[in-house]
Amino acid sequence: MSTTKTQGAEQGSHSNYRRSLGTIALTATGLGSIIGSGWLFGAERAAAIAGPAAILAWVIGALVALTIALTYSELGAMFPKAGGMVRYGQYSHGSLAGYLAAWANWIAIVSVIPGEATASVQYMSSWDFGWAKALYDGKELTGTGVGLASILLIFYFFLNWFAISLFAKTNTAITVFKVVVPVLTASALMLAHFDTDNISGNGGFTPNGWSSVFTAVAVSGIVWAYNGFQSPLNLAGEARNPGKSLPKAVIWSILIALVIYVALQVAFLMAVPADKLGASGWAGLGYNSPLADLAVAWGLNWLALLLYADAFVSPSGTGMIYAATTSRMIHGVQENGHLPGVFGKVDKKTGVPRPALLLNLVIAFLFLAVFRGWGSLAEIVSVATVISYITGPVAVMSLRRISPDLNRPVKLRVMPIIAPVAMVFGSLVLYWGRWPLTGKVILIMAVGLPVWVWYEIGKPLTQGRKPWAGLRPHLKAGAWMVAYLLVMAAVSYAGGKEFGGKGYLPAGWDIVVVAAIGLAFYYWGVRSSWRNPSLVQVEAEIRAEEEAAAADAAGEAEGAKASVGA
Repeated sequence: MSTTKTQGAEQGSHSNYRRSLGTIALTATGLGSIIGSGWLFGAERAAAIAGPAAILAWVIGALVALTIALTYSELGAMFPKAGGMVRYGQYSHGSLAGYLAAWANWIAIVSVIPGEATASVQYMSSWDFGWAKALYDGKELTGTGVGLASILLIFYFFLNWFAISLFAKTNTAITVFKVVVPVLTASALMLAHFDTDNISGNGGFTPNGWSSVFTAVAVSGIVWAYNGFQSPLNLAGEARNPGKSLPKAVIWSILIALVIYVALQVAFLMAVPADKLGASGWAGLGYNSPLADLAVAWGLNWLALLLYADAFVSPSGTGMIYAATTSRMIHGVQENGHLPGVFGKVDKKTGVPRPALLLNLVIAFLFLAVFRGWGSLAEIVSVATVISYITGPVAVMSLRRISPDLNRPVKLRVMPIIAPVAMVFGSLVLYWGRWPLTGKVILIMAVGLPVWVWYEIGKPLTQGRKPWAGLRPHLKAGAWMVAYLLVMAAVSYAGGKEFGGKGYLPAGWDIVVVAAIGLAFYYWGVRSSWRNPSLVQVEAEIRAEEEAAAADAAGEAEGAKASVGA
């Protein structure tokens, strides 16, 4: 089967990575991914959808991200490999489920890179220069804007080309700046203008109903923002002590970001001038550079200048991080057996998977050409991200069932409760994404299947091999995921009108149905897991690494005794 690779090949490629990232660097990576363009636009988009209740949307988003992140923390510590997020489904369920999860995850992450470049240019269009205003037409980037965003993409990849140590030093410095500026922005806006009438007036706390709060979680950029918790996991192959540092980095990055995002949302809600709300209320907001425009409105010109500068720094820092993590994801997909071998090569001198980095640059250019606005990219990324989330809860409990003796540096006793809850949360957010967006993104998942078909069926046939017998257990184990996507698309279509559906499911009952579907497919998925070749191989690799580490420790102990005796 194409899903198995020689042990020596994989270990050889991973030996070229540098295990140089500690807890602080990994936390900076996670926090730097979360605080990107989301903080520049998320507050306005969430307020336009949910009004003042957008505050709760950020809290709900953090809760969803945290429960799902806990499942991935156990997996990341178990398998400290580059591109970790694209591997776990392969280990637990084999080729089909692993590929679908990897495809969804990669689409969600690689499209963030042009999104960050787009955010920088969109903010730049508010500068008081004719050439700057010509970069954005109010809905999407112009041709000139796309050209400038393309230059930024090249810059992101250039910083990743040379060495992981350069990336770590650059990213940590940028992350400090990215944290300081949002905190300063929230504080300055609150001091400049804090109009509590914005909460009580204009339709009250929930002007568009509670359903709008849930939709804001799914499509306003909240999922986009919190999705950054993946970055430390995808750099697990370069972590010095993954068992301790990965969980800390993931959890702390989410919690710190939650405090910052809630503060920014409150500041934005209170700082919007009353005349901007008008007859349309919160839904009528239409700032090109939301926080900078508010700073100008209240005479904080120094803050506006700082925000214009940070509109390059924050998205560029996140774009740089995602350029690094997506290249590791491509390496992981190649080692799963679904890309040519060249994309598994890691440069020996720099520890960077350069061919994978180049592939992602090309794909980022394609996304930039098709989706020229931050909002449209945020919607696609958010829903694709949620689809990729469902793998973690199922995989973590599946591996406890089929590989109970595997070393787990992180093992939560409450995981049997957290995992199904995380699956329900992920299903709800997918549903909240609204039809037809959910259907469109699920269709994008199907677009990637020809690649899987080629590597699992077409290529073996051209080599004179019959793949059907070996493929059957992979199809059986992955059937739950295919069925899940189809069922969720159907429920989204038939669901409540407030979520874009036809209204066949009554309000309230649609949420119950989606939660029940999430639980049903969670238990089906766990029962479908099997000891496939990828799992057997990685178990052997882990045992070999443990034996080598034990031998090294024994050798050091013997050396110490000899020196004492001498």
